[in-house]
Amino acid sequence: MENQGLSLFELIFKGGVIMIPIGLLSILSIYFIIERFVYINNAFKLENNFMANMKDLLGKGDIKAAKAYCQRINTPISRVIEKGINRIGKPIKDIESAMESSAGLEMDKLEKNMSFLGLTAGIAPMLGFIGTISGIIKIFYDIAQSNNISIDVIAGGLYVKMITSGAGLIVGVLAYTGYHLLNSRIDRFNHKMQATAVDFIDILES
Repeated sequence: MENQGLSLFELIFKGGVIMIPIGLLSILSIYFIIERFVYINNAFKLENNFMANMKDLLGKGDIKAAKAYCQRINTPISRVIEKGINRIGKPIKDIESAMESSAGLEMDKLEKNMSFLGLTAGIAPMLGFIGTISGIIKIFYDIAQSNNISIDVIAGGLYVKMITSGAGLIVGVLAYTGYHLLNSRIDRFNHKMQATAVDFIDILES
């Protein structure tokens, strides 16, 4: 009789109960990776002539228009610059401190749910190994009870239990990759935000 291959759904089903939390982690990881990527990508959006326009408005002394311009752009960088505009007239140190606090809050927003991806990268493979180990224990327990140590009995149960390890590793790699790719984007954005803040201070001091 010809052997028929198992479908992906059948393999997942054979993985047992431990596949449920692994499946949930995979769904949440994919959701957070996409959601964070879109949010971070939108944070990068800033008019090419933003600082040139800001320099022009502040050069004219039109603080109200400069603030309105930042509010219209409404990106993390423009919100940080707006915080600096609100402190114009105070010492530069106070302006820098206010902008640093605002930048910290914006970074917290960017890093939202990133810890979940980092945690999943470590937990998912461990869940998979737990599923495999518990399955192997059951296999050898059944062998001990039946006194049947044929290779067919061992291999037939073992390949099923290895499914959880494979699934856990796949989810772990997905979360790990997403975590580090997103973190690299966040670092790039942080550098851009700091450079823009320095340009703003230079405008005030010029």
